[in-house]
Amino acid sequence: MSTSVSKDPTPNGQQPVHTPAALIAFAWTLVGVPLAYGLYQTIKTASTLFTG
Repeated sequence: MSTSVSKDPTPNGQQPVHTPAALIAFAWTLVGVPLAYGLYQTIKTASTLFTG
């Protein structure tokens, strides 16, 4: 059994995990779209309080 030694291990000896960019974009979209919609609705509703 052979073990390989990496050039850039983390301090605890584990290899860093690289998350695909598409997965990150999907996750931000999944959270960002409802957040943006809720923020839009909040601003629209709050503006009626100040404008009458």
